[in-house]
Amino acid sequence: MTTYKRPSSQPLALGTGARRFHVSSAFSAKVAMSRFEPASSVNYGKMHENINIVRRRLGRPLTLSEKIVYGHLDDPAGQDIERGRTYLRLRPDRVAMQDATAQMAMLQFISSGLPRVAVPSTIHCDHLIEAQIGGPEDLQRAKEVNEEVYNFLATAAAKYGVGFWKPGSGIIHQIILENYAYPGVMLIGTDSHTPNGGGLGSICIGVGGADAVDVMAGIPWELKCPNVIGVKLTGALSGWTSPKDVILKVAGILTVKGGTGAIVEYHGPGVDSISCTGMATICNMGAEIGATTSIFPYNHRMKTYMEKTGRGEISAVADQFKEDLVPDNGCEYDQVVEINLSELKPHINGPFTPDLAHPVSEIGATAKKNGWPLEVKVGLIGSCTNSSYEDMGRAASLAKQALDRGMKCKAQFTVTPGSEQIRATIERDGYAKILSDVGGIVLANACGPCIGQWDRKDVKKGEKNTIVTSYNRNFTARNDANPATHAFVTSPEIVTAMAIAGTLDFNPETDFLTAPNGEKFKLEAPTGDELPSKDFDPGQDTYQYPPAESSSVMVNVSPSSNRLQLLEPFDKWQGKDLEDMRILIKVKGKCTTDHISAAGPWLKFRGHLDNISNNMLIGAVNIDNDAVNKVKNLLTGEFGGVPDVARHYKANGVNWVVVGDENYGEGSSREHAALEPRHLGGRAIIVKSFARIHETNLKKQGLLPLTFADPKDYDKIRPDDKISISGLKSLSPGKPLTAVIKHSDGSQESFPLNHTFNETQIDWFKAGSALNRMKQLQ
Repeated sequence: MTTYKRPSSQPLALGTGARRFHVSSAFSAKVAMSRFEPASSVNYGKMHENINIVRRRLGRPLTLSEKIVYGHLDDPAGQDIERGRTYLRLRPDRVAMQDATAQMAMLQFISSGLPRVAVPSTIHCDHLIEAQIGGPEDLQRAKEVNEEVYNFLATAAAKYGVGFWKPGSGIIHQIILENYAYPGVMLIGTDSHTPNGGGLGSICIGVGGADAVDVMAGIPWELKCPNVIGVKLTGALSGWTSPKDVILKVAGILTVKGGTGAIVEYHGPGVDSISCTGMATICNMGAEIGATTSIFPYNHRMKTYMEKTGRGEISAVADQFKEDLVPDNGCEYDQVVEINLSELKPHINGPFTPDLAHPVSEIGATAKKNGWPLEVKVGLIGSCTNSSYEDMGRAASLAKQALDRGMKCKAQFTVTPGSEQIRATIERDGYAKILSDVGGIVLANACGPCIGQWDRKDVKKGEKNTIVTSYNRNFTARNDANPATHAFVTSPEIVTAMAIAGTLDFNPETDFLTAPNGEKFKLEAPTGDELPSKDFDPGQDTYQYPPAESSSVMVNVSPSSNRLQLLEPFDKWQGKDLEDMRILIKVKGKCTTDHISAAGPWLKFRGHLDNISNNMLIGAVNIDNDAVNKVKNLLTGEFGGVPDVARHYKANGVNWVVVGDENYGEGSSREHAALEPRHLGGRAIIVKSFARIHETNLKKQGLLPLTFADPKDYDKIRPDDKISISGLKSLSPGKPLTAVIKHSDGSQESFPLNHTFNETQIDWFKAGSALNRMKQLQ
């Protein structure tokens, strides 16, 4: 069993000179006071009862994901259940928030007026630490630069009963896997890679902050009943093939939107050849195919991991309910993908999109054909996707082979531990030294370059170059803000091998390296223990327990702050159709949440809606001129930045819309991509199709996410058109609205627009936002 140090007795830093909030403590909701859930509170009995009710109603075998999702229904006896159509009302067990999204989530919770969270909730400080020099130096700088935000989050957590993981704790998803995920739990997290927890048989779903507020407020949470995609695994992993190759292959098959509206459920005899943390890697990157979440069935690998991380009591109870934690025999999937792990080869995906899949053996030839730079400038391992003890051990086994022959990495090499526990353990067991000796820089236990928190110095912006990472996303400019960086996603093992070789066309299964003495040798296949033979070393204590009584705790937001800003409610719908709106921008091609609300240096404004709105759509390509952040102001005739033109329209009382392409809002869960257009006067986003989380976030903030009934109607809209949306007075589920387009030449045309609003969501729109509606119902 892991033994954790006692929590620090250091008092909360409350700050001075700020606005303060006092909240009544008269609230009796159950809030976990421990980092671990005691087995007595893991309510498998209730889930079992709900599963049996639903199985009798549906009269058919259930998939694993159906068992856990339906097992958390608010009303299992009365809930309408139809995959892909009905909205489920669910009762998740937990909420987790990372620091960039927690700011807005907690600001919204404060606005709700509620005294304390109704379910166990945690905040994790992982996004605001910039990689620059090395772990300790970067962490100290982050604490200084972000003191105001960390203070706000720490005091808000204490005030409202939320656990707080301090800077340096590690990445939210690794912390969840080590502490909070367990088979059968339903957890929602304000980060798109929350599905990482599926590696422990959990239903963990990424959401926006407003969804988290619903759950923290004790309100049933809505989710469109997911379809279920089955991935049948046969054979067994071996040699250079890793768990990462499974999801890289799946991404190539299903594409970035192939999992939209579905849960991906892995099953079959091949599952048992994958470690628990390997399963988490696969589930983590399921976000890249748009899946609601991903999950594996409960098995002995999960049991061992829970025992090793101090949750043996829960695994013992899970054993008793194992039939509820695996799919029923004869259950049916909406789609099935089959992968023979024995035949699967190492993969590398990219550049610029995570679904462009290549076998490692072919990437060199493909790169030469396409003019992609072959020299690997930087290899980066770690992140929430691949920073387990096993990952680090396998990478270190390759690094040691190079060191034994007098070699170091030809490329720059960075290592990001996923948690303080992983950092301390790989340091104790010698992996960190090996990786450092081969040329690696060990960064802070944080997201770092994966999310663009990287002060990169070795290339200039616009300089064409290649990097390889064990991360999950590789959108244009995501890692280093350089649109000319060709980023490729692969396993930590392949990253390490390519960093040693220094070139993208190195295939470690067949190619030789040359040692300084002229000896030619091949790297042997990587090896590494699944879990440490000793217990994990917990490292430094970084957890702040929520106090049992918090009436004396004050939450501080300075009116003059440029980092934090209290929220003002959005305006209500005026009860009439939206007339003669302007097209702010007609977006060309891919438009992810990185394009809509960039991360990197903008992360510092995540708690200040007005300031961060200055990055709205600055990365989107304007179809009118193929430029970014350059749109025509139709009131002045001049061109300007997208946020500037939006602000000008708002100041002059002009409503506007955005027109977009396929899978609009792909990527992160960041609700700022919905908050910003709402704040700057947007009324509707009209596209060919949406990514799931973004569509929900838009609804939550009172915007109209609409899709062309005929995708070809996208071509009818001209950037200088005026657009009206009619039918809002009779807005109802399943009933299309109508767009009326007025062209500058005096002609006009109309076409239908579809929506996915249900009755509850229509009430959000009418009230102006989900938060406004919550207040109406109090």
